[in-house]
Amino acid sequence: MGWQDDQVKAMKFQHPEHIPIGIGVLPAAWMKHRDKLDAIARRHPLLFGEPRPRDYDAVGGTYVAGEHVDNWGCVWSNMATGMESIVTKHPVPTRADVHKLKPPATVTGHLPHGFMYLRLCDLRGFEEAMIDFAEEPPELQMLIDIVFRHNLKELEAMLARHTGSMIYFGDDLGMQHALPISPATWRKYLKPCYAAIYGRCHDKGLDVYMHTDGHIVEIIPDLVDCGVNVVNPQIRANGLGNLARVCKGKVCVDLDLDRQLFPFCRPDEIDEHIRQAVVTLGSPAGGLWLKAEIGPDVPLETIEAICTALEKYRAYYK
Repeated sequence: MGWQDDQVKAMKFQHPEHIPIGIGVLPAAWMKHRDKLDAIARRHPLLFGEPRPRDYDAVGGTYVAGEHVDNWGCVWSNMATGMESIVTKHPVPTRADVHKLKPPATVTGHLPHGFMYLRLCDLRGFEEAMIDFAEEPPELQMLIDIVFRHNLKELEAMLARHTGSMIYFGDDLGMQHALPISPATWRKYLKPCYAAIYGRCHDKGLDVYMHTDGHIVEIIPDLVDCGVNVVNPQIRANGLGNLARVCKGKVCVDLDLDRQLFPFCRPDEIDEHIRQAVVTLGSPAGGLWLKAEIGPDVPLETIEAICTALEKYRAYYK
């Protein structure tokens, strides 16, 4: 319960004992490093849990090489088992097709990563979706409404069986250096959707966690308005100083440490990277979690350094 207590206290700025830390390893990294990575995991049970038998090749869903079709008719293509797929065939390529679009016939009780904004791009294709947001044809709002109404049905099924005090969502809203659409356009078309979905979660007494990759710093205050209690932004795409300016003391950040740095840096640079994140965003009051994602391009010595630094700096303010 200590780790979960720290999460809640950090989220609510109630002086956690430690900064909550976490690590996620992509299947491709387990497949590449296998027992050598398992040895690191055994040395860091605080991050990986107690040792257990592991099937390094146990991969499913869209992480398997080949093509996969989801319940909206989007075709996902994967060239390398262990990594995530991308959508390569879009079922609504023209605005005329929007008029014929039917949502999935069944409700699964699950909102996948990319449930709202990315779903629009997956259905239309990124370029067509961007033209829609620029030109604002009636089909744009029509498509948003179709996706949003189905999401509400999925949400109700999720809430009916949800346990725990927090509910998790993921939708990548940014690109490397900017939002794909203007903040004003985002607020006009998408903010009402997130506000309604997250507001319904708060009606049920749940806190809301939102993972969102890319540059999003301009709309983080809007996400807080929508009901996000913990935001999971990328450090490089947003900038540590920008995140401190917008978030510190205002919303809890589960900071996605710099995955684009990990493959290329020395272990001492990892230590400084995590130390600087804690110095800049951390506070004895809370408001900070730390998270590292490990891909197959991260060397084993760097993975070890990440684990060591996370464990070291989680108690920085003690």
